Order: sequence, then structure tokens, then C-alpha cells
Amino acid sequence: MSVEYAVGKYIQFWWPEVPTWVSAVVFFVLVNLINTFNVKFFGEAEFWFAIIKVVAIVGMILLGGYLLFSGAAGPQASVSNLWDHGGFFPNGGTGLLMAMAFIMFSFGGLELVGITAAEASEPRKVIPQAINQVVYRILIFYVGALTVLLSLYPWDQLLQTLGASGDAYSGSPFVQIFSLIGNDAAAHILNFVVLTAALSVYNSGVYCNSRMLFGLAEQGDAPKVLLKLNKQGVPLRALGVSALVTLLCVVINYVAPHDALELLFALVVASLMINWALISLTHIKFRKAMGEQGVTPSFKTFWFPFSNYLCLAFMVMIIGVMLAIPGINKSVYAIPVWVVIIYVAYRLRMRHGATPAAR
Repeated sequence: MSVEYAVGKYIQFWWPEVPTWVSAVVFFVLVNLINTFNVKFFGEAEFWFAIIKVVAIVGMILLGGYLLFSGAAGPQASVSNLWDHGGFFPNGGTGLLMAMAFIMFSFGGLELVGITAAEASEPRKVIPQAINQVVYRILIFYVGALTVLLSLYPWDQLLQTLGASGDAYSGSPFVQIFSLIGNDAAAHILNFVVLTAALSVYNSGVYCNSRMLFGLAEQGDAPKVLLKLNKQGVPLRALGVSALVTLLCVVINYVAPHDALELLFALVVASLMINWALISLTHIKFRKAMGEQGVTPSFKTFWFPFSNYLCLAFMVMIIGVMLAIPGINKSVYAIPVWVVIIYVAYRLRMRHGATPAAR
């Protein structure tokens, strides 16, 4: 849902007068329409989204490197920007810990790789490859891009520019950097790239939402009415339920356009904590059950089960960090509420007779 807000902000880079909720409505309809077609159409759309992202980000890193070392970016461009202006950690260890909550937001969705296994032609081959490539993609597309762009312009001056309008979330910092160094063409291209990236995330999220609801219905954990498929094999009713929930973002953008991102950010991170914690706990129980049945897992898990407990400990730490951040700490109080609701629903389902798959 937070992606819809981001899309509205990216559109305002070109047309500042367009309210964020209008852009959210347009792209809400577009992305859900794409997902009503055959999964092949979804794959084609996601393929081109990915191609645009990869080519543009690599081009951005190369252009940024050229501007940095050629001197074309101006006198403020220097690799020393990474440790000047307050040091490498200008806000100390506390600042680093606080940033962890925001980093978690950026990594939300990595778990969706596992969901695609059901529709992959060679899951034993492609899923491990996709998971292992995450590390390299983070180093190139996250760390690499940030290193180049933060070298082009001092971070504290960039922060002042972003906050000058009274809205710290007024646009993409990457776009703002190229605009500030006078490369408007690169800024426009990069704004198109981040817009495409946001649509790619939203497109994948809608796809996975509908498939998860369909899978729950198959196991008897959701209403059977969600099993209905259209002629293209798409769970249209599950897609409709997902659309109704994400429509909430449009309402939030209309009611509170300036506070929408902070609220949606808090909700996303809180849901990620629940999601990843449940995945870790489920994986421990799943592996234990496989061992009791004498089944050798096809996929090897690094440092199991210590890695699972380490992940859970990290989730607890992030929750503690979120509690210390004004504005998003309210979402932490919603976590136990959601856990109780999930647990009660599970117990009721077990009491009234779950299917063998659900058990």
C-alpha cells in the first residue's frame, strides 16, 4: 500500500499539482487490471519492469561514477562525502540502529521468492539461484548506488533540501541529487526508473496476495469462494479481495496526504515483523516434522536452527528500535493485537475441523 503513496510523489516531480491520491487511483486500476490476465502477461510485464530497473540503475551508477571522477558534478562531489560532514556514522550507533527499521521496510518482499515456487517450471533449480543472487543484487543495486550518489552530494545538504518544502518525503533522494548537481536529464530518467520500480513492487505484491488467498482457500483456511478462477486461470475473487484491502491506501492518501507515508510505513514494517517471525517459527517446525518422518530436505539451510533463532532475535531488536521512533512506534502496539487475532482464528479453525493440509 505504501507503494501507491510513493507513486503519487514520483508523479508530482513532473506534475506537482496532481494530488497523490489521484495517481494512486490510476495505478491501482492499472496494476490490478494487469493481474486479471494470464500469469504469462504478468510475467511479461514484470520482465520489462525488471529490465528497465536493472539497465537504468547500472547506467545511473556508471554516470554517477563518471560525474564524480571527471569533476563534472561540481566541487562538492567527492568520495570524502562518505565520512565527512559528521563522520561515517554522524549520528553514532544510535542512528545506525534507528536506520535498521527503515532498512527493513526496503527489504520487504524478499520472502515472496518462495511463493513463486508453485508456478516455477524448475523450482529446485531457479529458487536457490534467485535466493543466492539476493546478496549480489544488494551489493550492486543498494550499496553500489548509495555509495556513488552520496559521494556526489553531501548527505546533510541533501537532507536540508528535501526538508525545505516542509515534507521530508517530497520525492526520491536519488532524483534530487541529480537535479541538485544540474543534470536534469538524468533526474527525469531516474524518476521514471523509481516509478517503474515502485510499479514492479506493487505488481508483484498484488500477484502474491491473490495467490496466497487462493492457497489458503485450497487448504480450507479461507472461504471456498476464493477458489473461483476465470478463463485465464486467475483467482479473480481472491484478486478482488486483495484490491479492496489495498484500496485503503487511496483513502489514506485522500484523507491525510502528508501523513500517509509515515502511517503506511509503520503498518508495513509491523506486518513484516509478524510475517518473518511466523516464517522462521514455521520453518523450525517444518524441518522438525521432516526429520521425524525420515525425509531429507532438498534445500540445505545455513546454520539451522541457529539461523532461525538469530532471525527471531533480530526481529525483537527491530521492534525495540521501532518503539523508540516517534511516529511509527504506534504500529508496535498493533503487533500483539494482530497476533492474538491470528491465533484465535487458528484455534477456531482447528476446533471446527481443519483439512489435513491445514494441519
